[in-house]
Amino acid sequence: MTVTTSSSTPRIKRMQKIVILGATSGIALEVQRRLALQECELLLVARSPERLAALQSDLMARGAKQVLTCAAHLASIPHHAGIFDFVRRSFPDFDTVLLAYGTMQDQKDSEDSVDALLNELNVNFVSATALLTLFAADLEQRRTGCLAAITSVAGDRGRRSNYVYGSAKGALSLFLQGLRSRLHPAGVRVITIKPGPVQTPMTDHLPNSAHFADPEQVARDIMRALERRSPDVLYTPRIWRYVMTAVGQIPEGIFKRLSF
Repeated sequence: MTVTTSSSTPRIKRMQKIVILGATSGIALEVQRRLALQECELLLVARSPERLAALQSDLMARGAKQVLTCAAHLASIPHHAGIFDFVRRSFPDFDTVLLAYGTMQDQKDSEDSVDALLNELNVNFVSATALLTLFAADLEQRRTGCLAAITSVAGDRGRRSNYVYGSAKGALSLFLQGLRSRLHPAGVRVITIKPGPVQTPMTDHLPNSAHFADPEQVARDIMRALERRSPDVLYTPRIWRYVMTAVGQIPEGIFKRLSF
């Protein structure tokens, strides 16, 4: 929420009521534990009622002031109106939204099957932007709040090993950039979160996943960004900002010959 001082300089109040879209994802779990310790109120949306119930009990035990749940298929656009209606009725003065769901199928599956390719694009881009549009309009009308969404460093440049996943995440990052510009006059912050590879169930099947970033470190970085309502684009761990800057400078003629 935003208040105005006598000098008309906006000052950010501590976030209190947070909607988590994709509450059972590996990164979201770590973020929610930290929010609970700060006695925040949470509304969790995910597909499994059983996992939501267990998570609700855990977060209340950790100190959350309130934990509401909504079991719904986030990737199914026909379900979005019901999700948003539930949030508006049950949690009308939410001040923060974190979109944290996604999928990472094997690149070869998307090459061999158009259905697999379209599913990857729908989950990671189409459904995500559809949901964000609903919440953006509400915050814009109230002229307050923060929207944050987890994309990926994979979206910064197309690589042969994951260009379908990367293109979906890259498109989401571009969408968030435009949304940030649109909502700026209303005082609504939009944060693009770009993690490098993180140790989560979604990445367990990947080579060298044991060497990926600790989700607790990533969660700490996300919490700091949500509390400060900045930066506009968060790379986590921070080293990935420099890595992707360097990767972006590789000439295409060389880059297309690289095997990663």
